[in-house]
Amino acid sequence: MDPKRETPKKNNTEHLIADRREGIGVCGWILVSISFLLVLITFPFSIWACIKVVREYERAVVFRLGRILPKKAKGPGLILILPCTDTFIRVDLRTVTCNIPPQEILTKDAVTTQVDGVVYYRIHSAVSAVANVSDVHSATFLLAQTTLRNVLGTKSLAQLLAGREEIAHGIQDILDSATEQWGIKVARVEIKDIRIPVAMQRTMAAEAEAAQEARAKVVAAEGERNASKALKQASVVLAESPAGLQLRYLQTLTTLAAENNSTIVFPLPINMFEKLGQKNRGG
Repeated sequence: MDPKRETPKKNNTEHLIADRREGIGVCGWILVSISFLLVLITFPFSIWACIKVVREYERAVVFRLGRILPKKAKGPGLILILPCTDTFIRVDLRTVTCNIPPQEILTKDAVTTQVDGVVYYRIHSAVSAVANVSDVHSATFLLAQTTLRNVLGTKSLAQLLAGREEIAHGIQDILDSATEQWGIKVARVEIKDIRIPVAMQRTMAAEAEAAQEARAKVVAAEGERNASKALKQASVVLAESPAGLQLRYLQTLTTLAAENNSTIVFPLPINMFEKLGQKNRGG
């Protein structure tokens, strides 16, 4: 493979801008010299028109006779501008929040949804943002809208609801690669809300309710089975010990009396009736 063709996007962007930074020509240098002489003649009054202040979060892209000055953007701090020949554009490098309004999307499984999101980005190359696109913020906003619709249109409703984070990362990678030549760095993409039709909400709620009811029935049946096994084992133990059955009977009466706050009359102990029955048979 030819190594000359292996050039990253950033170098392509720099070459694109470098083509616009060609020399200003002989006439241009004459005009610049005249402007510089005017500054010297009118000094120190002209210094106030030449000095500009660029804030810490800003950069200044300087144009001399319509061409961008070489090297990178100037700032922050004080910069010198020649009157009549130089102009400059301030570029804000702070992170910008791009709120994407609700987009009506037809999912892969033919469900109409409305999805909105937010994109956080910043300008990392002031020269590229000025020279390569007319309105970098408007272009990024429209591209974010289009990318959101295109990506979500290839997903099903279940994937939208369950994979928001993965989808957001995919959209971020697409936007980041597309806006590289504009000097934009996409920091984060978030999907805020997914709205589905009311009829679909009711269907999903009914489906979830049916699934919950089915699981509840399975759990109740499992509990009944375990309880029946425990009762069977308890009956075997009580059958082997008549005194234990009597104690269990008394404990049940005590529990009922405590809950209902009432007086319960119960017969004589069962073993007394058993003894009386044995005497009558002997007589």
